[in-house]
Amino acid sequence: MKIMENYSLKSLNTFGLKVDAKYFTVVASLDEIKQAGKFADKKAVSLMVLGGGSNVLFKGDFPGLIVRNNLKGISVIDETDDFVFVKVMGGEVWDDFVSFCVGKGWGGIENLSLIPGNVGAVPIQNIGAYGVELNDTFFELEAWFWEKSEMKIFSKNECEFGYRSSIFKKKLKGEVIITSVTFRLDKKPILNTGYGAIENELAMIKDREITIRDVRNIVIDIRRSKLPNHEVLGNAGSFFKNPVVSSAKLSELKTEYPEIVSYQQADGSYKLAAGWLIDKCGWKGKRAGDAGVHTEQALVLVNYGNATGNEILNLAKEIQQSVFDRFGVILETEVNVV
Repeated sequence: MKIMENYSLKSLNTFGLKVDAKYFTVVASLDEIKQAGKFADKKAVSLMVLGGGSNVLFKGDFPGLIVRNNLKGISVIDETDDFVFVKVMGGEVWDDFVSFCVGKGWGGIENLSLIPGNVGAVPIQNIGAYGVELNDTFFELEAWFWEKSEMKIFSKNECEFGYRSSIFKKKLKGEVIITSVTFRLDKKPILNTGYGAIENELAMIKDREITIRDVRNIVIDIRRSKLPNHEVLGNAGSFFKNPVVSSAKLSELKTEYPEIVSYQQADGSYKLAAGWLIDKCGWKGKRAGDAGVHTEQALVLVNYGNATGNEILNLAKEIQQSVFDRFGVILETEVNVV
C-alpha cells in the first residue's frame, strides 16, 4: 500500500474543488484497509473514506488520511426461482453495477441509473430516485470498523435506513468502511413506472413489451436533461433534501401557494419539492462569484470554475435562510460537508 502526501483531490470530488489531502491512499484488499487504519493511528490523524466523491463538499484541505475504496468484484451468492442475491464490492462504480444487472435481466435498481458514486457509498446515503430507494432491494452489507479492527455484517434493520440517511451517516459516521453490499434482485422484474416523466415516455412504446432496459434508458435521459454533467460543470447533484412537513403545515402553505408541489408519505406527512421552494425564492441561475445555482435545476449548486467549498457553503446557507424566511420550512443538506 502506497501513502501519498499533499495529494490533490480536485479530480476526486465532483464539485472540482481545488483541495488537498495531507495523506492519501487507495485500498483494494482487506489487508490494505488494515494497513490504512494502522497508519492513521500512528500519525494520530483523522481518516475519511472517499468513493466517487459525488456527495461531498470539502470546505478546505483535508488534514488527515483519505482512503479511496477500490475493492472490486460482483458475484451471485444465492438464488431462487424469483430472486437472485448479488454481492458487489464497495469500490465498484454504482452505475456500472446497475448496467450489469439490467444486462442480466435482474430488476429492482434500474430506476437508480446514472446516480454517480461507488457502491460502498450508496447505503450511507440510502440513495433514491424516481420512486425507488436503495433499501427496496438491499439485503445486507459488510463493514470494517477502523477502531475495533473487525468486520460486521449489517442487516437492513441494523442499517437504520431513513430518507437519504442511515446509521453510517449518523451514529457510525466515519467509523467504518463498507467493503461489500448484497442485493436481492427480481428475476421476474416488476416495473416501477409511477413517476410521471417515466410513464409519459413509456406510453410511446406500443409495439412490444416494456423492459427494465427501457426504464433504465428513460431514467438516464431524464437525469441528463435535468442535471449538469459534473465533468463539464462541477456539482454534487441535489444539494438539499426535499423537506417533509405535516398536513397542517401544507394546508397553511397552500393558502398562499396553491400551486406548491407536494407528495404524500405513508405516515400522512408530505414531502415538498425543495427545488420548487428555492426557485420560488428567486435563486435559480443566481451566482456569487464562481459559486452558483444551476440555471435549469434550482436544487443543484454548481462550481463555475474557481469557487471554494466555503463559498458554495455560504451560498447554501443563504438559500436555506431565504426558504425559511418565506415558507417557514427548514432545508437540510443532502451533501456531506467536510
